[in-house]
Amino acid sequence: MARSDLARSAPPLPTPPVDPRSLRTVYRSLATGVTVVAADSDTGPAGVAVNSFTSVSLEPPLALFCISRTSRTWPAIEAAGRFAVSFLTGEQEHVARRFCASGVDRFAGQHLVTAVTGAPILATAAGYVDCLLARVVEGGDHHVVLGRVVAAGVLHEARPLVFAHGDYHSG
Repeated sequence: MARSDLARSAPPLPTPPVDPRSLRTVYRSLATGVTVVAADSDTGPAGVAVNSFTSVSLEPPLALFCISRTSRTWPAIEAAGRFAVSFLTGEQEHVARRFCASGVDRFAGQHLVTAVTGAPILATAAGYVDCLLARVVEGGDHHVVLGRVVAAGVLHEARPLVFAHGDYHSG
């Protein structure tokens, strides 16, 4: 049987309406890396845990992340015009949870190094990319943030922290 015949013989998948709750259920089966996006703002370091980071292009070097339009941290990162992304290790679930929490000093007790752009990097992270803010696109209830990578490095060889099925796991 030819490949095109196989495609034609498969029954179509049901197409129920896509609602946020059912879409979230589907997305739970996709493992994503966990990162901390941080910038040096006028009031000190500002950072937030993000699991929507991805590389976009090697030439030119581009990366992106998505952040909720209601984020209280995003305005400080956007105003800085530069940010660093620290890739968390499988042992850093507590760091991810801290950078998701509100009303706490997220950087308390963290060992930091300074990126080329001046953005803070978690010294205990597996690696990092340092970016200049290139573009922000509105994407529904999130901002899609594109950064031009100006520096990158591996800090520690370690298994990554991943998020899947509503919880953290060591990848």
